Amino acid sequence: MALESSSLVTAAEIAQLAKVTRAAVSNWRKRYPDFPQPSSGTGGRVLYARPEVDAWLSRHGKSDDVSLEVLVWQALRSEYDEDVLSGLADICDLLLTGESKVLEPGLRSLVLDFVEERSSAEVVAALTERLLGSSGRAATDHGSSDRLIQAIRHFAGQVGGTVFDPACGVGSLLLALGSSQGTTLVAQELDPAAARFTSLRAAIGGNASVTIKVGDSLRNDQWPDLRATLVVCDPPVTVADWGREELLLDPRWEFGVPTRAESELAWLQHCYAHVAPGGQAVVAMPASVAYRKAGRRIRAELVRRGVIAQVVALPSGVAVSHSQPVHLWVLARPAASGPATPSVRMVDLSVNAPEGPFEPEPDQVVDVPLVDLLDEEVDLTPGRHVLASRMDHLADYLSTCDLLGRRLRELRGLLPSLTSGPGTIDGATVRMADLIRAGLVEVSDGAAVAVTDQLDTGYLNGFLRSMANAKRATSGSGSFRADVRGARVPQMSIDDQRTYGDAFRALDDFERRLADLAKLGERAASLARDGLTHGTLLPEPETPQQPRLTGDSARAQ
Repeated sequence: MALESSSLVTAAEIAQLAKVTRAAVSNWRKRYPDFPQPSSGTGGRVLYARPEVDAWLSRHGKSDDVSLEVLVWQALRSEYDEDVLSGLADICDLLLTGESKVLEPGLRSLVLDFVEERSSAEVVAALTERLLGSSGRAATDHGSSDRLIQAIRHFAGQVGGTVFDPACGVGSLLLALGSSQGTTLVAQELDPAAARFTSLRAAIGGNASVTIKVGDSLRNDQWPDLRATLVVCDPPVTVADWGREELLLDPRWEFGVPTRAESELAWLQHCYAHVAPGGQAVVAMPASVAYRKAGRRIRAELVRRGVIAQVVALPSGVAVSHSQPVHLWVLARPAASGPATPSVRMVDLSVNAPEGPFEPEPDQVVDVPLVDLLDEEVDLTPGRHVLASRMDHLADYLSTCDLLGRRLRELRGLLPSLTSGPGTIDGATVRMADLIRAGLVEVSDGAAVAVTDQLDTGYLNGFLRSMANAKRATSGSGSFRADVRGARVPQMSIDDQRTYGDAFRALDDFERRLADLAKLGERAASLARDGLTHGTLLPEPETPQQPRLTGDSARAQ
């Protein structure tokens, strides 16, 4: 089927047409005033008219011959609209049987031309990649990024036996783990179209042993008796209605019933319920699950029972639907009674490149004893524990105390010397609006800057902050206006202005130093508290003969 002139394309598809990155397309939109305007949609679902895009690419020398892959994808979108998954499954049927009674003849012809250039598996892989790179629900709800899949494969280790994915989507994660001989793939998926496409995709890839059942895994578990060697899952996130009220007595919640806001902890426990003795689960989780207050009780029970083997902080940019950081939680079911491990391995890869490698350096790993995690917060954020393991709390605490003492001594001399005044400032005043209109003052971000040697900038800004001018900048409703044009300043000689300006500048410096001192004090208290609670610092008892040592005096000893 030839593409119609009304066909629409996303920014991701424009990038694929021009063989550039999405960032390049974003730059074109900003740099070129003649870049096509969106035809429909908002935010991440903006669509552009394909003829306008083609004309723009050609005009700017950025066009290229349209590949069969692009033609097939555009025809598929045009024919199936939002139901692209059903179209992909119909294409798989054609590739498996050589026949199709549902594909539109033009699309069918394009697919057959495409498969003459590339193998059936390569055709399906290319179209799946376009699905996951496009905007829309299917891209975010049904797929895991290649980067996340690589990370899960790395931390899952050697794969064998039964592999189960309770939210398999289009099967990218599940099929990536099923290449080992003797591996059995089992899954469940809510969307029938996604489940059908995954089954056909597996058959085309030579892995026909995958078995997928359709249904809501939390509300209607289709595999209640399944116990797998490995459970993997990239579950849907921030789902408010996951069925909590109807599942309150479900035996899967052996670590506690999750709140409505903690659907991720429901998925985590569902995955663990399907792990066989000696097996493990690797689950992708939002970073906030590691520290949110609502999940503290369940986290504590998971730690206390010793089933969390690892928590891995991955770099930003590994997920399909967002750029927020993702954690991998690795749960291990003991082969015998007792905790699986006496500690939790914390791995912080957050500063690594999102494409890997995922093998951590020695300073990115720390094994934290279970008892050290069972505090009031039960914070399982890897970065917090890895950083704490690398810190020399005593040296940092003492150096911070030294700096705090020096800053306190500096503050004593910063306040200006002042004497008693008459109570009012006599003389005329001038409006800031007049000074600005005359070109003597410029205003930037609510601050005044003198552009003549007849005015002092410090004097101007000092009086702008007076109580009288603050009232002028406040409306009758109590809202504050940042515009200083209505403010007034007293008329003074330049020498008097500079005297006032010096005092105001000293006060500004004092306030800045005081704010820095407050931050320094918070750091000293935080270091002390963390050191005491982690066991790297001990309280030093005071005696009349042995006063408490801090800073230089401690090092002198």
